[in-house]
Amino acid sequence: MQRLLSTYLFVSRKLTPELLGQIAGAGFDGLEIFCARSHFEYSMKTEARAMADALEANHLRLVSLHGPTSRDISAMRESGMPLSICEVERVRRIEAMDELKRVIDVADDLPYARLILHMGGPRETADPRKRDAAFSTLEHLILHAHHAGVTICVENTNSEMGDPNYLRAFVDETRLTGLRFNFDIGHAHLSDFPEEERLMKCFSPLRDLVSSVHLHDNHAEKDEHLPPFDGTIDWPAAIKILQSAPQTSLPIVLELKEKTGPETPSATEQLAAARKSMGRFEQEWTSAK
Repeated sequence: MQRLLSTYLFVSRKLTPELLGQIAGAGFDGLEIFCARSHFEYSMKTEARAMADALEANHLRLVSLHGPTSRDISAMRESGMPLSICEVERVRRIEAMDELKRVIDVADDLPYARLILHMGGPRETADPRKRDAAFSTLEHLILHAHHAGVTICVENTNSEMGDPNYLRAFVDETRLTGLRFNFDIGHAHLSDFPEEERLMKCFSPLRDLVSSVHLHDNHAEKDEHLPPFDGTIDWPAAIKILQSAPQTSLPIVLELKEKTGPETPSATEQLAAARKSMGRFEQEWTSAK
């Protein structure tokens, strides 16, 4: 199993060669980079090439990018306005699509395999107009991504349009070939099913099209993005569910929330804790086989 980390853990700071060195030094093999311009200026070819050089120098593999979730005013500040593939207003939808095409085009200078997207925002209600908007956006993005060698993976979230059953019905009804899923196990643990059934009922509709996994824990109350074993997910049961996926060697990316405040642990301390939790997960995974 590759040790993969999402840079969401450090999303408020610039992703520098020094930080990449610390990540590699903590024992991680690869990354998913979260696309916020203040973190990684994905729209500039010079930045993408510099990132490719820094990753190579630190022997880190880029496995995926996570699409931006808000519109950036500049490389140093986010507008706070959501960026969504479900925009009903045509102008805003095209703006979102163009921004995501910039993310896909990173692959020209910085190759990666998967782009992770959300189906709208955290409170996105199901709406036929939004569904049509998502179909239109994804139809264009999948074609654009195909030419770049990138697979688009939509992630299950805690919204009506991010519900696993909704996502599966969307793919089946639209017949969007090439679209895959990123299974977020922490989000699944927050679903409305009985707690002992949540993971299976969320994973089952997506199982045969899951191409990657986001790994984090919570206490079944809010999206905490804790290290595995720090919340209430039944990890031995969860691992058996993940191992039932048809795709072997699923990329499993540790996606932890950034810590802030005056008593925030150092990057080295946060990475050591992340590596420790990943090590325990690896042991459980191996023993479950």
